[in-house]
Amino acid sequence: MTAWTNITLWKRVMGGLVLGLIVGLALRYGMGTTTNLAGETIYNAAAFADTWLQPFGQAFVNLIKMLVVPLIFTTLIAGVIAMGDPAKLGSLGGRAIGLYMVTTFIAVSIGLVMGTIFQPGVGVEFQSASEAAQGAVNQRLERGADAASASIADRLLAIIPTNPAEALATQNVLQIIFFALIFGAGCLLAREKAKPIGDAINSAAEVMMKVTVMVMELAPFGVFFLMSWVMATRGLAILDNLGLLTIALYLACAIHIIVTYGLVIVKGILRLPVLRFFGGIRDAQAVAFSTASSAGTLPVTIANVSENLGVRKSVAASVLPVGATINMDGTAIYLGLVALFAAQALGIDMTPAMYVSVALAATLTSIGAAAIPSAGLLLAAAVLSTIGVGEEQALLIIAFIFPFDRLLDMMRTMTNVTGDAAVASAVAKWEKELDEEVFSTKATI
Repeated sequence: MTAWTNITLWKRVMGGLVLGLIVGLALRYGMGTTTNLAGETIYNAAAFADTWLQPFGQAFVNLIKMLVVPLIFTTLIAGVIAMGDPAKLGSLGGRAIGLYMVTTFIAVSIGLVMGTIFQPGVGVEFQSASEAAQGAVNQRLERGADAASASIADRLLAIIPTNPAEALATQNVLQIIFFALIFGAGCLLAREKAKPIGDAINSAAEVMMKVTVMVMELAPFGVFFLMSWVMATRGLAILDNLGLLTIALYLACAIHIIVTYGLVIVKGILRLPVLRFFGGIRDAQAVAFSTASSAGTLPVTIANVSENLGVRKSVAASVLPVGATINMDGTAIYLGLVALFAAQALGIDMTPAMYVSVALAATLTSIGAAAIPSAGLLLAAAVLSTIGVGEEQALLIIAFIFPFDRLLDMMRTMTNVTGDAAVASAVAKWEKELDEEVFSTKATI
């Protein structure tokens, strides 16, 4: 092994993150500015970053996206087959989903409290949202309109794929998970007759894990280019209101991570060492924070939870893909904060009933958020409608936040991934599939 590979992945990733921030800011403020015909100041570094930095960062993101579907499909089926008992699947899935729903509701409640304390929307002028931001938001909203307006019944029905091949081709993660669970259960019921296909799936899952290791070796470089691009094009010129929104979100996520996941679930319920837990998932947290993609971080999360926390691979491969899709605690916090941000900016008096409506809407809507960067922003309009915000006003609010959404998305994604690991650990212990010796000794900081 070289000196580079001797450094743990999370340290390399964070090094790329910090170096990218420094380089991006140096480019932004070192390459000067020009003034266009409209009198607007244009940073010269933006065009350079779009041409020479963004493509390399996007290449890394594409590599991660390449892994998601085959990894989820093969590892989930392999995990179901490894259980050996169809009844166990129902017990494990029910516990995981139940815990995911409880933590999500707690998360959005924390977000509402932070929004009430910091008042990030007071004094906002939506006219400051740029035309470019509005155009970008329009494109994203057009793609996400169906997801934002779908009823609960539609969401549930949409989980069942009418064509599994189409679900795989279109990367519909919920449908892939549903089909994989059904397929795995079928293999269990077929017993010996399914052994050849079970062996093939297990082999494919192992291959995908090795491919994942190969791709993640590029993570520090991908993160460097992504962060350099973001800093060079957007810089640190944060509006006061967005600064308050950022502080509220980061603080709410930190409280949820430390208190709900660490002290309540890991320490209080599971009676396991908290520092060992956070030490064991540091790679996944670093990748989640830098890539802002729960699905993209999934390979690292599975590896960390199974190797560092002692969760049996069958449980990790079953619980974590589900969590990457429906456990969006960070997104729930964000949606609650955006609703309060809008209410404060528009002068809407929030009643107790409206707080409850926002909490429920954010909890349910976050489940439909795709595990990709900025997905939560697409669904904000659905939550805003519960407090009487019209479509045009919602568009202005989202456009106002959009230019700075990346930094917000990074923290809420890290929250999501941490929650996935905590729930997987809890389910594993309840199912007696947790090696507590590994949890207590290997997961060091």
